[in-house]
Amino acid sequence: MNRYRFCKWSRRLVLLSWLLPPLAAASPLFGDENLQIHGFLSQGYTHTSANSWFGDSSNGSWDFRELGLNASYRLTPQLQISGQLLSLTAGEMQDGSLSLDYGLLDYNFANFDNGNLGLRFGRVKTPIGLYNDTRDVAFTRTTNFLPQSIYFDKVRNLELSNDGFQIYGDLLTDWGDLLFQAGMGKPVTDENVEYAYLGNDWQGELSGDLFFLGRVIYELEGGRIRLSATIADGDLDFEPGPTDPFSNGTIGIQLRVLSFQYNAEAWHFTTEYMQEDVINRDLGAFRPDGDNTAEGYYLQLAHDLFSDWEIIARYDVSYLDRNDRDGTRQEAGPFGIPAHNMFAKDWTLGLRWDITPAFMVRGEYHWVDGTAWLSSRENNLLQTERHWQMFSLLASYRF
Repeated sequence: MNRYRFCKWSRRLVLLSWLLPPLAAASPLFGDENLQIHGFLSQGYTHTSANSWFGDSSNGSWDFRELGLNASYRLTPQLQISGQLLSLTAGEMQDGSLSLDYGLLDYNFANFDNGNLGLRFGRVKTPIGLYNDTRDVAFTRTTNFLPQSIYFDKVRNLELSNDGFQIYGDLLTDWGDLLFQAGMGKPVTDENVEYAYLGNDWQGELSGDLFFLGRVIYELEGGRIRLSATIADGDLDFEPGPTDPFSNGTIGIQLRVLSFQYNAEAWHFTTEYMQEDVINRDLGAFRPDGDNTAEGYYLQLAHDLFSDWEIIARYDVSYLDRNDRDGTRQEAGPFGIPAHNMFAKDWTLGLRWDITPAFMVRGEYHWVDGTAWLSSRENNLLQTERHWQMFSLLASYRF
């Protein structure tokens, strides 16, 4: 970590140390039970045998931290306003700048004996799979880094939230509970999205057009069995700069995710499967019209050792092109990008300790074959190593 980043981080930590105690007691202080204020602080460390992940991890990186502060106020029994400010540092991908994670108005306009309907408007969380809604809070993640086959950290902002509206509801029945969310919005884009889909941060601008987003979750026996289906469909529009090698065009994205989870008393099994169609249109000779389908899945087993200890094992697989899973076609192309950049197979073993309900420590080790989920913003893809390992340690506090 360079001195400049350390100083910025130190100032944020000092500020947070002053803010957290009074904010934690804000609701009683104001005497208003309709006001809720919460927050979290996480600091991580990563060390890799090769390649870079969340900073210069080959030499050990502390450039992984999350500072979040959220608040909600219930204006009426049916109307609530809420939002969250976030500072995220993730190596070269995120610099710790303060951003609006979400900010929305929630109107629960219909309540029934066995369900309800509502509308959210503003910057809303994007419903993807089982974990995307709360991926910023370390306590709600299964590991320090979610399965990269589904939850891509190198384009985190694109997945995380969107500016638009969302209709939601749930139906509780004797044969199970049905929860749904559907809406439209423009996703948040940044330089990381350009690196992922266009290979660089060009002079022009890649912006999100309207996406349709939807998710259905079916739960049995109070959540013992959970089934979920997610879809997302929309375009990214590219307006080139004067020296960019692309034309004015679009990148279409069609995402599909299927999820299954089984929760026993002490055992938890989760698996998710993803397909993402990427469709290039009118971008010019350097990116001919065409499409390919990325594919990914993982299998995960967690066991509660004691009331405050959990062990987890996972196998996670990513393919950037399901028709070129071993990457040989990509390597034979004009740019000669090594084949292992087209896939990643990751074995993970992790251990979590909830020291108190508010303080948690988690460590994990990864054995990785392939580099598909590495960012070209942190790595020269021509020089990455196929086989690598990673150790990650994270401490998190919440209130």
